Amino acid sequence: MNKNTLRKLNKIRKLIQPKRLKIAEQILIVLFIAVLIPMIVSGIVINNINKHAMRRQLTESAELVANVVSNEVDIFARTATNELEQISIALNYFPSQESKKAYIKTIQNTFASYDDLKLVSKEEDAERLDVENKANNKFTITVPTKDNQYLVATFRNEDLNEHLFKSLEDNARQIYVLDSTGKLIASHKFSEEIYKQSVDLIPEKITDNNVVIYGNLKDQPLAYIHKTKPDVMILVNTTEKITRNTINDSRIKLLMAVFASALSIFIVVALYIYFMYINIRQLFKGIMAMSKGSYERRIRLLKSIFTPYEIVFLTSEFNKMASEIHKSYLQLKEQNVKLEQLNEFRSNLIDTVSHELRTPLTSIQGYTSRLLRTDITIDEETRVKSLRTIKRQSERLKRLIEDLLVIPDIERARIRVSLEPVWISDTVASSIPLVKNVQEREIRDEVPDDFPLVIADKDRAEQVIVNLVENAVKYSKEDTPIIISGFYNEKNATITVSNQCDKIPEEKLETLFGKFIRIDDKTTRTTRGTGLGLFIVKGLVEAMNGTIKISSTDEVGFKVDITLPLFNKQNW
Repeated sequence: MNKNTLRKLNKIRKLIQPKRLKIAEQILIVLFIAVLIPMIVSGIVINNINKHAMRRQLTESAELVANVVSNEVDIFARTATNELEQISIALNYFPSQESKKAYIKTIQNTFASYDDLKLVSKEEDAERLDVENKANNKFTITVPTKDNQYLVATFRNEDLNEHLFKSLEDNARQIYVLDSTGKLIASHKFSEEIYKQSVDLIPEKITDNNVVIYGNLKDQPLAYIHKTKPDVMILVNTTEKITRNTINDSRIKLLMAVFASALSIFIVVALYIYFMYINIRQLFKGIMAMSKGSYERRIRLLKSIFTPYEIVFLTSEFNKMASEIHKSYLQLKEQNVKLEQLNEFRSNLIDTVSHELRTPLTSIQGYTSRLLRTDITIDEETRVKSLRTIKRQSERLKRLIEDLLVIPDIERARIRVSLEPVWISDTVASSIPLVKNVQEREIRDEVPDDFPLVIADKDRAEQVIVNLVENAVKYSKEDTPIIISGFYNEKNATITVSNQCDKIPEEKLETLFGKFIRIDDKTTRTTRGTGLGLFIVKGLVEAMNGTIKISSTDEVGFKVDITLPLFNKQNW
């Protein structure tokens, strides 16, 4: 078998291989089948039942209409007969035949319900008029008088129709009223074709005054009733249109009911499947997110009575697992950050220390070598000046080393201090000469001599003052003084170190207590320093139970407030 054949076979295999459906597609197919098939079956069964029921309903309705028309015929006949009998009684008061006929003429002109009203003396004349009226599709009622005459009333079809069918104006059925000879004397919704069909289907035997349902003409039941008084036949035909509309209306209502039921089932099942699908989808998205490294994602279910316990339990366990993984991830990330910070700290420390130590060591080395030279004569003043410089640079080295050594203790909050009553004014005075003041800024000591005792560590307090003043000297404007002042209240004393400089933004002030933080950035840096001054100061002040606050305004520049507790016998 060559490669082309194999390739073709693989294509055919792929084509005939059933497609793997997604869960949403499977759910829709199952839901469609589960709802559609029962709806079709139930619709067919109920439609057949309903069709037979509607036929029975149409039959009963036709019978009811026939009885209604029959009652209207009886009422019309009785009413007309009573009116004629009243006229007959009134005729007895007229002496002559001419006066009687004149009265009858007046009655006919007054009451429009009569098409013709005549008084005849013979029965044969009355029968002749009846025959003539029937031939003209008119309805006749005859009443005998006391003087053996006959009062004959002829009614128009329009009047008869209006009276008989006034209660059935909106009824679409075809209704026909026939006299004893089969002549049509009244009709409702007349149709020539249907009238002939209905007359042809009249049963041979009909019990008087009883409704007979006959035939099944295209599902159109016919109702017949024969009246003896008056002698008429009533036909009620349920037309094809009525039958069709009735059955169709019923079918539509049935279909609507089936559809509503199916829709209700569909909605309930769909809601259940929707909640299932959404929740399963959430599980899927959570797993995919975790596989891509998004450990902070949590699954949020659409909880309801449709949510299975198993899915709730699985989601809860998954979220717990995700939380643990995310926690471990954050810890690892935090360790990496700390490691990076440590590396950066080490690099900054090496760079800073190498520079800060090199300057005083070089100075000490230079002056020491000069003093040790034997080939030159050094006067006493130069010797003393050199020794003072060596001493100052040695003290600078000492402070730098102390600053470096105190960093681990500050980070671990375990600085050792020896608290005692301290004259802070003396501490400020002794600290000023130790300040590295290369810029030769004016340092004003405005702390009163009678400043009260504070509880502090004298050496640490001196270290704090020196760091703050050196920091102020580095960043102050030219020809501006560094001011050290103080004030106190009943419980605390505050030492303030301020200098004139550009206003420092509020967001940068919050970062100045960090390690290796400088006021000037790397691109504009004009001063040297470790960037540890405020970090060390804050740690030392807090170790002495004090507080530190920094602020910057256009008027003051940069200000640091150190607050320490006052000494009194109660707190000592």
